[in-house]
Amino acid sequence: MNRDELLKATPLRGSNQVSVRGFNERLVLHLIRQHGSCTKAEATLATGLSANAVSVIFNALQADGLLLRGDPIRGRVGQPSVPMRINPEARHFIGLKIGRRSFDMIVVDFAGAMIARRTRSHSYPTPAGLLDFIRENLRPVLRTARKRRDQISGFGVAMPSELWHWTRDFDAPRAQMEAWRGFDVASALRDLVPGAISVENDGTSACRAELVFGPQRKPQDFIYFFVGTFIGGGIVLNGSVFSGQRGNAGGFGPLRIPGASDGDRLIDHASLFVLGRMLAEQGDDPGRLYEAGTDWNSFGPALTAWIDRAGRGLAHAIVSTQAVIEFDAVTIDGAFPEEIRTRLIRAVAWHLDRLDLRGVFRPAIGAGHFGDVARALGGAAFHVAANWMVDQNTLLRKEALERAR
Repeated sequence: MNRDELLKATPLRGSNQVSVRGFNERLVLHLIRQHGSCTKAEATLATGLSANAVSVIFNALQADGLLLRGDPIRGRVGQPSVPMRINPEARHFIGLKIGRRSFDMIVVDFAGAMIARRTRSHSYPTPAGLLDFIRENLRPVLRTARKRRDQISGFGVAMPSELWHWTRDFDAPRAQMEAWRGFDVASALRDLVPGAISVENDGTSACRAELVFGPQRKPQDFIYFFVGTFIGGGIVLNGSVFSGQRGNAGGFGPLRIPGASDGDRLIDHASLFVLGRMLAEQGDDPGRLYEAGTDWNSFGPALTAWIDRAGRGLAHAIVSTQAVIEFDAVTIDGAFPEEIRTRLIRAVAWHLDRLDLRGVFRPAIGAGHFGDVARALGGAAFHVAANWMVDQNTLLRKEALERAR
């Protein structure tokens, strides 16, 4: 499919009414982010807006500093076309990951590039530890990014849902973890951090980073798995993240894996805490999993066995999800080196090809692009998606309600 066909195939359409200018501007920004750049003629073709409406929108977005002009495209009939692209300096955001083994805070520009980062490892997270981490690292990370507090447009938090659960699986003291049960993260951070605050499930957040800041030309419907201390992920439907009524859609951990020993849930197989236990059994230090720069190939037999085990579990999980919704693709990422991700994807494909796929569409399986930083990056991506993109799932729900009236 060529570029014009891809643009024309977009499921989103605009309106030429002046009253919906805000939506149309979002639509054009969404389109440019999806395709990397876009001319006025291409935007007219893709959105169904009039050429005049698109010209007005392009001029307004450029005047607001959200778009930059590219080099004119010559060699065509008529005046040279000028592609427009996202201006990286238009806005800046902070993303924060609250993880079971570490905190991670980054500063991100409007195009999704990370320009500063601070991390801290821990045996288990506590609310007090979180506040201490922010107080100690917020100024340094802003200083590294060369940004003032008033230049931050949003502060996005990515964290596991119900963090006080699953404590036995990663050896955290229940009494300490119970402190999260009544802890309102957004309220606690309101006087500490700049920008509007959002809080989202960490798996959904990593999925959102892939959708918003990942390479262009992604499928409209795909499953996203993120392998961290526990397995999580997200769902993309109609080109937008579907988080569910309670924000936990794509929480794949409880999916049942048939014929497996040592637990029948996906979390019992495709999680890094499982690899940590396997390392301990062979006399290695599981803490090395969370140390930067570790050569994972030195883990030897335990790593090889875990990759096969996780690959089998993920293959079964893919079949289960495909039986419910026919996703076009599966994206796999995680808190591990790129080489390990490649080996895991090969194992998933190998096991999937040996399962009974009758009545089930076999999706394409590909790699995510952000690794360990995906969750914090998704915190920043939340604000981009909420304010400068179109959520097709929300639009479909509104249309259904209007038809029912």
